[in-house]
Amino acid sequence: MLCQNCGKNEATTHIKRVVNGDMTETHLCSGCAEHLGYGDMFSGFGFNLDDFFSGLLGENIPMLNSSHEEKCPKCGSTFSDIAKSGKIGCADCYRKFYDKLLPSLQRIHGKIKHTGKQAMITKPQDTQPKINPVAKLREDLQKAIEEQNFEQAAVLRDRIKEMEAGNNE
Repeated sequence: MLCQNCGKNEATTHIKRVVNGDMTETHLCSGCAEHLGYGDMFSGFGFNLDDFFSGLLGENIPMLNSSHEEKCPKCGSTFSDIAKSGKIGCADCYRKFYDKLLPSLQRIHGKIKHTGKQAMITKPQDTQPKINPVAKLREDLQKAIEEQNFEQAAVLRDRIKEMEAGNNE
């Protein structure tokens, strides 16, 4: 099978990626695999996880003189520090080194925009206890009787009977 990237050489590296349940398979020659950052990842199977992640974050990037390199204002990490250790210093590092981290994050995760679950927003609970509508109607009925408003009392009585029968419209 020929390399899917250059179409010239025999594919020796086979990469399967599963993102959100969708599997893609890529076949690359050794030159294209190394150029795209997939070369020699597991050589000897005695690899260090820090080396593994630093490779994903751009180990091949030329190291700048650390005195002239930009630093995170919060933790003081440089991009070289992140590339060497494979660990982000703090949350502000994502903002400071966004442009440099973006290609690596996209290669690691398959996409750069979070599409996970959203937090469930609940309405604040009322501090007052809820009043049973039938109980409220009974209070109104009692007031109507005390005021000798018998027409209103009859309407309220009928409404209470409807609600108790299950027709609470």
